Amino acid sequence: MLRIVLFLATNLAILILLGIVMSIFGVDSRSTSGLLLIAGVFGMGGSFISLAMSKWIAKKSTRAHVIEQPANPTEQWLYDTVARMAGQAEIGMPEVAVYDSPDMNAFATGMKKNDALVAVSTGLLQNMSKDEVEAVLAHEISHVACGDMVTLSLIQGVLNTFVIFLSRIAANIINNFLSGDEEGEGLGFFGYMAVTIVLELILGLFASIIVMWFSRKREFTADKGAAYLTSKEKMVGALQRLQSHHEPSHLPDQVAAFGIRPKVGGMANLFRSHPPLEERIEALRKL
Repeated sequence: MLRIVLFLATNLAILILLGIVMSIFGVDSRSTSGLLLIAGVFGMGGSFISLAMSKWIAKKSTRAHVIEQPANPTEQWLYDTVARMAGQAEIGMPEVAVYDSPDMNAFATGMKKNDALVAVSTGLLQNMSKDEVEAVLAHEISHVACGDMVTLSLIQGVLNTFVIFLSRIAANIINNFLSGDEEGEGLGFFGYMAVTIVLELILGLFASIIVMWFSRKREFTADKGAAYLTSKEKMVGALQRLQSHHEPSHLPDQVAAFGIRPKVGGMANLFRSHPPLEERIEALRKL
C-alpha cells in the first residue's frame, strides 16, 4: 500500500512540476515536441539522479562499512586486491566496503569509473576461498571498467522518456475521443492522471524487460573481464560455489541489478538481471 501511495504521489508531483516548468519556459505540453522535451527531461533526469545517488543509497541501505584504513588481515587483502585489479583495468581506485549479510553477494555502483564503490557481503568472505572472492571482485571491477552503471542508466533513461511520452500521447488520444462532441467532458484531471498511471505501469513492464535483457548480456562480458583479470578457472569456481548456495539475496532494490541474484523460472526469467549460473559457466568454458 505504501508503494502505491508513493507511486501516486510521485506521479501527481510530476504532473504539477510539469505544469510549473512548462509555464516558466513557455513549453506547450499539448504539442508533440513540447511533450517529448518534458518527457526527456524527467525520463533521463530521474535515471541519472538515481545513478548520482547510487553510492550513497547503497551505503545507507546495506549499512556498508567502507574500508578507509584496513583493520585486519582480511580487510587489508580485500583492499589490496581491489587496488591491484583497478590498476590492471586502468580505472581509479574504487571505495571498498563490506556489508553484513549471510548471502554470498557483491555489487559495484557509482556514476564514474574513477569514483565507484565495490562492496562484498560478510557471507561471501566467510563462504568462499580467496581465489573465488578474487574472481567475484574482478567481475565487479569489470562492470566498473566497462561503464555498465552509466550505460544501464542511459538505457533506462531513454526508455523512461518513451514511457512518459507514449503514456501521455495515448491518454490524450483517449481524452480527445471522449470529448469529441460538444457535450463530451473528456477524462477530467483525475481521470487523465489515472489513465496515464495505468499506461505507465503497462509500458514500464515492457521497458523493464528490455533493461533486464541488457543487464543479462553485460554479465557475460563482466565474467569474461574477470577471467582476464584473474583466470577462467577462478571465475568458474566462484560461479560453481554460488550454485551450491541457495540463500535468497538480501540486496536492496536500488543496487539489486549490480549484485548476484537468486535463481527464478518461468516468465520471471524476462525480469532477471542475471542469466542462469549454468549459462555463465558454459560461456566461460568456451573462452
